[in-house]
Amino acid sequence: MIRFETDSRNVKPGSVFVAIKGHTVDGHDYVDKAIQNGAIEIIAEKEISSSVPVIVVPNTEEYLKEKLVEEYSDALKNLKLIGVTGTNGKTTTCFLTYQLLKKLGVKVAYMGTIGFYYEDIEIELPNTTPEILTTYKLLMNALEKGCTTVVMEVSSHALALKRIAGLEFLIGGFTNLTEDHLDYHKNMENYLSAKLQFVDYMNKEGTFIVNQDDEASLAFQKKFKNTKTIGINEAVYQILDFHIEPSKTNLKLKKENDIYEITTNLTSKFNIYNYITALAICHEYGFDLPSIITITKEIYPPKGRCETYAVKNGYAVVDYAHTPDAVLKVIDSYKELATGKVITIVGCGGDRDPIKRPIMGKIASQKSDYVIFTSDNPRTEDPNQIMKDIIKGVTKDNYEVILDRRVAIKTALDKIEKNDIVLILGKGHENYQIIGHEKIHLDDQEEIMKYKKELEK
Repeated sequence: MIRFETDSRNVKPGSVFVAIKGHTVDGHDYVDKAIQNGAIEIIAEKEISSSVPVIVVPNTEEYLKEKLVEEYSDALKNLKLIGVTGTNGKTTTCFLTYQLLKKLGVKVAYMGTIGFYYEDIEIELPNTTPEILTTYKLLMNALEKGCTTVVMEVSSHALALKRIAGLEFLIGGFTNLTEDHLDYHKNMENYLSAKLQFVDYMNKEGTFIVNQDDEASLAFQKKFKNTKTIGINEAVYQILDFHIEPSKTNLKLKKENDIYEITTNLTSKFNIYNYITALAICHEYGFDLPSIITITKEIYPPKGRCETYAVKNGYAVVDYAHTPDAVLKVIDSYKELATGKVITIVGCGGDRDPIKRPIMGKIASQKSDYVIFTSDNPRTEDPNQIMKDIIKGVTKDNYEVILDRRVAIKTALDKIEKNDIVLILGKGHENYQIIGHEKIHLDDQEEIMKYKKELEK
């Protein structure tokens, strides 16, 4: 087991406590607590009074990364690592891959936005790709419990901050690149550059699957020799045709000279790309396509990804879409399916990329029949200011603002008439609102189920 800890509450007898100075908390303030809990050594950035040995280093965070790589990366080479990067679709693609491999008999784990899953273990995670200590702990724990393969989401932040240092991936995947996280990366060139760093962690004999219908895939194909494509036009895994319904999708896939007919429990065009990427990963892993296709009917999207509920004479859909491109794709997909109106509930997070707010306002208003703009993790920002930013982009008079998300959901569901679809976007699997620094319980799915129960009374 890993001997390092950065949280004094997790220290056990024999641990080495690494005092890291974060944005809001300084680990140096918790040295005494770590010693009380059994720390036998302290790594710090300054001289401190201590009853156990103290090693002073220039940067404790860098020291920890180097030590983790030095002591544990060789052991982790016994895991077959599969990683997927891209703006949208990482969670669905990885979770579908995880389900397929598990049903094909692989001892596989999943790590990403919705948590860490292995056998009967389910752990919530604070980030898509956790900080390096948590990542190494989870991987070592899975390895010790007999896991052979891990499917991971790899975020641009993780790559920029080297949270996967020392890891080597057998199979990689790229979904797409659209505007997001520009508050951190500043521009799309930097954002793509961060994503491309993933190739540096690939096994040189590995395989990289890219969505060639996304322009940014060319950069990955130039950087990594063994790249295989998915897409509509002349791809290695070519999507020939598809028919989408509210609860399933039928599609035709061409691989070399063979054509396969597939039915999935997913809807929307973007989920076709997610599924085909997962299928390609499993095929490159070593399973034949007929075996993968046979069990496809047994897999489902993760929580909060195009989750569909029948409500009155229409549908309510919960999805995590929170970027301009994702919102556009979700609304377009359901506009194609709908024979009634599409009513969209959407907002933007506080303390995050303000550039995308008017863009999302414009997309939601132009593409939907009606929009309710509401709160989506305002954090420490004034929700009214977030709304003003969103409304700047709106060009149609087909919206209202309801800051209370519960009220917004009920209002939208009240509006459902025959064959209407309500899209509840932005939160997906999250069961909370972050207001200030506090997490307050709020689950979009629960609100739908409460509404349905009220109708049954």
